[in-house]
Amino acid sequence: MTVAANVMQITRSASADAWFLETENTLYAIGISGEGIPTQRYWGPRLPDADRSRIAVGMRSRSLHSHGSRPSEVEEEVLVGGGSRWGVAGLNIVLPGADRAPEIAVESDEIVHDPTTGEATLRLTLRDSKGALAVTLCYRLRAGTDVIERWAELSLASSAPEDALLHRADSANWFIEDQDDYRYSAVSGYWAGETQLERKALPVGELTFTSRTGTTSHGANPWVMLDDGTATEDVGLVRSIALGWSGTWRLTVQRRAEGGVSVSTGLGHDGVVQRLHPGSTLTTPSSFGQVSGGGFGAASRGWHRFVREQLRPGGDQLNPVLYNSWEATEFAVTEEGQVALARQAAALGVELFVVDDGWFSTRTDDRGGLGDWWPDPRRFPDGLRPLRDEIAALGMQFGLWVEPEMVNPRSELYSEHPDWVLHFDGRHRAERRNQLVLNFARDDVRVWALEWLDRLVEENGIDFLKWDMNRPFTQAGWPENPSDQDSLWVEHTRGVTDIMRRLREAHPHLRIESCAGGGGRVDLAMAALVDEFWTSDNTDAIDRQPIQHGFSQLYPAIGMTNWVTDSPNPLTFREVPLEYRFHVAMAGALGIGGDLSGWSAEELETSTALIAQYKRIREVVQLGDLHRLGGMPGRDRSAVQYVRDDRVVVFCYEPRRSLDRSPRHLTLRGLEDDARYRDVATGEEYGGAYLRHRGFSFHEDALVIAANDSLRFSQRDFLSSIVEFVRV
Repeated sequence: MTVAANVMQITRSASADAWFLETENTLYAIGISGEGIPTQRYWGPRLPDADRSRIAVGMRSRSLHSHGSRPSEVEEEVLVGGGSRWGVAGLNIVLPGADRAPEIAVESDEIVHDPTTGEATLRLTLRDSKGALAVTLCYRLRAGTDVIERWAELSLASSAPEDALLHRADSANWFIEDQDDYRYSAVSGYWAGETQLERKALPVGELTFTSRTGTTSHGANPWVMLDDGTATEDVGLVRSIALGWSGTWRLTVQRRAEGGVSVSTGLGHDGVVQRLHPGSTLTTPSSFGQVSGGGFGAASRGWHRFVREQLRPGGDQLNPVLYNSWEATEFAVTEEGQVALARQAAALGVELFVVDDGWFSTRTDDRGGLGDWWPDPRRFPDGLRPLRDEIAALGMQFGLWVEPEMVNPRSELYSEHPDWVLHFDGRHRAERRNQLVLNFARDDVRVWALEWLDRLVEENGIDFLKWDMNRPFTQAGWPENPSDQDSLWVEHTRGVTDIMRRLREAHPHLRIESCAGGGGRVDLAMAALVDEFWTSDNTDAIDRQPIQHGFSQLYPAIGMTNWVTDSPNPLTFREVPLEYRFHVAMAGALGIGGDLSGWSAEELETSTALIAQYKRIREVVQLGDLHRLGGMPGRDRSAVQYVRDDRVVVFCYEPRRSLDRSPRHLTLRGLEDDARYRDVATGEEYGGAYLRHRGFSFHEDALVIAANDSLRFSQRDFLSSIVEFVRV
């Protein structure tokens, strides 16, 4: 996409019935329909100012209104249910008096440019014809990104005689410009198989992605990309929409038979009803949209920069190499055992040592202890401080695993506060992993959680928390709040994020990793609170490649925690060479999770060298621009390339070799044609144009010629390598 101007601004038309939101490379235009509803008129690459008058004019209707048909409704900025619209309702509300058909229209607007932050904000306030309901549509532009942020604020007048019932309150509706065809890209998955990319033709009708688990979920992730079916990794216009919310959510792509596509995103799931009290305001989470003109790769790089520069609390602060003790000890945690592992980890060059589950209370298995967050006195007679001091003396930071939202029925906390868990009176309390979910919508639960977390971090000098959440909501009731029990679906998530935010404010050095039984809580809202995500409980390098491929569509490498674990893999029992395991894990934030006591001297020596290499290239990997190259990761020959300033790092993977295919050349991206690049390992120099169009041989060192001149491969499977270039 060509840069039109270095301008980011929001302007109003002279007639005050159209607004133009300009990022560096894109334009978003809003007009007003004859009914007073804000309508999207354009969202795409920037256009000359002279054409604004044409953009502001409403588009010709696709067809006449007929029975059950209103094609133009997909263009509206908020889709109101209950009246003369029959599509996906983004606002479905029952007003006082059982009135289900609000009639909202623009009442006022406000544009604010903040010279300090470089942000620009538009607020369009709509009022229902009866006067009690106000809906403010909010738009924010941030300097340095083409991502547009949107949210809504719903207010009920204090004079209203009773609550309004919100069956649906989406953050935004995004209209996708007319094109010959539509294709969607999204990720689906399951525990240990998260973020599996799917790219398919968009069917006519309604395609809904959702979570009903209480968290973002393993099954889907709240984003979608849309193109006309011709975009590639490097070419084509791609529009993408993502929701910033860590609880249950819904994203619906609607393709009408008459033409037109919209994407509506919001918190909550079907069947959950929120109450809007008189005099109160509900603010929805942010929905984000981006248009990019360089294919799926450019779309991903735009999102990566947005997360790193606009959301991530640590900004460009690099993530350290960590060691996690779980797979070495599981619940058999002792001070002596952890010290022994710490010494081995430090010798490898690890920078952060994390003690996983099993350090607290009576926690010797998963049947008890959750909720009683103090060190087990039998295994840590003097508390955690001696272990922390030993780890610090070894030159490493200290981290702990916690699961604040959970409680075992076999615990002191549950004995004292059985009412603190999600439940309905007189109903079975279904356990998963022998645990129940604490209700973080409750003020007393939030106070308790923040107090012990703050004390734990302060007293033990903790640098890192692995915040886990291992099960979905069940029996999601709140008997003490009978008139508004459904609010827990929203307020639990707000309670968790509020505690994370306050904990970081009190301890600015603290780093947090988001984990939810693997990759069950990965989203843009959590990206603004944590430094990294535990991508999946599946650490098998072959399975991890498609997981990391799907993760990278929206989220940056700096936020993707990858472990090198034992072989055979403890989950899949697949045997993968150590170097291949490292090379897959080094494509994000590197971690070690194996039982080091069982690694051979050769494996430890190799690991030390690879960790040192990772530290040399870490800045390029974690902060560089990502280019995905080659075939399907984990199945075919593939590569990922990172470019930052003058440095280039390429990870090459070939999980399976075939004698009927000779090694091919790998062409690179993101290089300057007239520049020279030196291979750091060999010293050879190449022109940028040569590397972009001719490339270099893919695993050429695996090819040998036997005495009879026949082709042989030194290793058929699990070939991997890292190639580093520097611009001369």
